[in-house]
This record gives sequence, structure tokens and C-alpha cells, in this order.
Amino acid sequence: MTATYDCIATTTLSSTASTVTFSSISGSFTDLVLVITTKDSGTGANWTALQFNSDTGSNYSWTQLGGNGSTASSTRGTSTTNLRVGAISTTSYTPAIIHIMNYSNTTTNKTAVSRNSLADYPTSGSASAFVGLWRSTSAITSIDISVGGQDFASGSTFTLYGIKSE
Repeated sequence: MTATYDCIATTTLSSTASTVTFSSISGSFTDLVLVITTKDSGTGANWTALQFNSDTGSNYSWTQLGGNGSTASSTRGTSTTNLRVGAISTTSYTPAIIHIMNYSNTTTNKTAVSRNSLADYPTSGSASAFVGLWRSTSAITSIDISVGGQDFASGSTFTLYGIKSE
């Protein structure tokens, strides 16, 4: 079986924005992949977060594992109002890849796995992996991407891919 990535939509910010939304997502794929390169325009590092279908309820949980080659860390959030998927810096653009599995299935809760690395936060050369759960059996038709009460900097990019199995 071969999988292909189809670009659904891409956005590059020409000015700051608090949220980027991908809406009217077709249910014709098996999985989604969100590739982002972002920078926080505020002060202090923060977290990139997702909400599905405009759900602002406490229906999300996530676990983060991180390390910098000498120190490991972990953090967890349960019954949160968004799905944390990566750290974000104010000094450099931060790449992240987020896999959203079985997004159009209407019989299971939705899961996501993400990876990102930072040049400067929490320490130089840090990398993180996140796993998250949205406790809903609804098919995902929209994704809101935000950064904890601040804005994404101009130049941040967001690309959503659909994966088709053939």
C-alpha cells in the first residue's frame, strides 16, 4: 500500500495573527499532516495549540516528552481546552510536524502525534514529542491553530496535507 500526501491548503502570514484556521476539511483522506514553522511575536516562549471543530470544551489531553541531549523532561495536561502540539520561540522560527490520525472516522476519539525542535527554548538544542487526544467521535472538519494568548509572527507558515492510502 502506497500513501500519497495531497496539499489541502497553505498559509504564510504577512502580519501577526492570533489564530490560523483551516476549515471545510474534506473527509476523503485517511489522515492529516500539519507542517508548521512558527515564531511567537510576544515576550517569552509559549506553546502552539490546536482546537478541532471550534470545540473550546475541556475535551483534550496531551503528554509532552522533551530533552536536550543531557536532560529529559515530561509534562502532561488533562481535560484541557486545547491540544498542545509544540513549543514556540520568540527569537527563532520553530518547525513542527503534527500527524492527526483517523480524523474522519466517526466511531473513535481523535489522536495526534507531533514533533518539534527549538534552537533556544527551554535550552539550546531541545527537541520535544507530543501525543494528544481529542475526546470526540466527530469527524474533524476544521482546525484552529493558536499560540497561548499571543500572536504568531509575520512569516510563520502553515501547510495542511491529506494522506490517501492507495
